[in-house]
Amino acid sequence: MKLFNLKPESFALDISDPSLKVVKLNQSGNNIRLGSFGEIRLQPGIIKKGEIKREDDLIDAIKKSVAGVEGEKIKTKYVICSLPEEKAFLQVIKMPKMSDEDLKSAVIYESENYIPLPIESVYLDFQIVSSKEDSQEMEVLIAAFPKRIVDSYVNCLEKTGLKILSLEVESLAIARALVEKELTKKPVLLIDLGFSRTGFVIFSGTSVRFTSSIQVSSNNFTQIIAKNLNLEEQVAEKLKIRHGLDGKISFKIKEEKTEKKIEKGMVFEALIPALTDLVQQIKKCQDYYQNHAFNQDLPDNMVIEKVLLCGGGANLKGLAGLLSIELKIPVVLGNPWINILPKGDIVSPLSLEESLSYTTALGLALKGIQVEKL
Repeated sequence: MKLFNLKPESFALDISDPSLKVVKLNQSGNNIRLGSFGEIRLQPGIIKKGEIKREDDLIDAIKKSVAGVEGEKIKTKYVICSLPEEKAFLQVIKMPKMSDEDLKSAVIYESENYIPLPIESVYLDFQIVSSKEDSQEMEVLIAAFPKRIVDSYVNCLEKTGLKILSLEVESLAIARALVEKELTKKPVLLIDLGFSRTGFVIFSGTSVRFTSSIQVSSNNFTQIIAKNLNLEEQVAEKLKIRHGLDGKISFKIKEEKTEKKIEKGMVFEALIPALTDLVQQIKKCQDYYQNHAFNQDLPDNMVIEKVLLCGGGANLKGLAGLLSIELKIPVVLGNPWINILPKGDIVSPLSLEESLSYTTALGLALKGIQVEKL
């Protein structure tokens, strides 16, 4: 019982087009454990490309997701919720050193040069990410969101009876979950291979530096396999999970029974166009970051050192190895528990593979723990 803790306990709610994920972390001393978790699939069309299309259906789904968690019942009404990455504008800009008060007004003025929307139509936030003593400049991360998008999420959450403790862009939560101690010496590329899209997040030093997203996705892979191998999507999904890029199966129907024969390379061959597109998009992301103007003062931090994969699609067998070969840098599965549990000590109802799809939710929940400590 926290009699003298004025910071409210909270839980995390990751809202995306295909699903809702709920996570609550509990802390006792220096130990953090998973108290509650759950996921429900949303009907197609409730949210489309980050925009809420059917508010009443989303409200019902949020209530069901919170009430139906596994583990401990969620008693708090305070929530930390994600906002859709594809609607966010994040940019690192350089500003002359000045007082915090002056910086607030200066950022608003300077942001008009970077945000492709009228400044009065967005909510704007910022944080200083670098300020060297021997420099007259500092780097500031600005984040802007269209007011109509934020207001629609706030409206839905309030109608469920929840109290919003914080709203956060997905990329910031992902970085908090995957980057050990939220600190790197060289840039790291985080790839969130989700159900309906793939997000790229470049993290360097103590901050997110660049984000973007593409339409290549885990579900896209399933649809391609189904089409090329003439299978139903449910069968294609099972085939993808079971064999990944390491093998494939041919199906033969005989007297209403299905005979299965593994044939090396079938799934891989079906996915070659999509995988080629993914590799090309990753390289474009690398090139943009490494050649962009705001990195010119950081010669030692130019080259991306490694790639961390997350999202449900990250579990595709053989994907990390393939990307390592194509990108010529290490590509590994991220560990979304790296800042929650002792290193290597994953004791949770969720396996590491399952946890990858909860990366954003775990990052949001970790922010809740950090708020409680303040």
